[in-house]
Amino acid sequence: MRRFFDILFTPSVRASQARHGSPYPDPAQLADAPRTDAHLSEREAAFLAERDSVYLASVSETGWPYIQHRGGPPGFLRVLDPDTLAWAEFAGNRQYLTAGNVAADDRVSLFAMDYAARRRLKLIGHLSFHEAAERPDLAEAVGVAPYRARVERVAVLRVAGFDWNCPQHITPRFTAPEIEAAMRRARPEAAAAPG
Repeated sequence: MRRFFDILFTPSVRASQARHGSPYPDPAQLADAPRTDAHLSEREAAFLAERDSVYLASVSETGWPYIQHRGGPPGFLRVLDPDTLAWAEFAGNRQYLTAGNVAADDRVSLFAMDYAARRRLKLIGHLSFHEAAERPDLAEAVGVAPYRARVERVAVLRVAGFDWNCPQHITPRFTAPEIEAAMRRARPEAAAAPG
């Protein structure tokens, strides 16, 4: 967690933590901590591969934060290597707010939730967009067939750090497939019936 803390625990954040008695260690206590949190492990890759949506935050040239939803079938997020996450950018409302913000400042935050298991992963990094027609190699790497949506671009996030959050205050929510699977387990005869 050292890298995430190094980037986001600014002097004003540290002052607020001290004022409120935060349990986070001061930088001196982290001096010998390894800087491993910028590298995605199999744990993070597996968690991200199961997500069907994330929230992406960027900042405009006027300094205002902007949060955008990104979604697709489970597996639309792809860990390309321990430092790189990518996904297909599907055709949407054509506002291009995130694309414009990233053109001016590529620093973003990605928030991935597992409501059912009450887990969340926060990532920060540098985001770039690549037109699918100009980078067919990337478009193929993030393909999600048979999902029926047109890929306009590929988003590539160079991970600078991440942090797993506690489950406190996460209200469990379930997707339709999760509910259907639970119902099949609860009623084995329903799963055996022809459908």
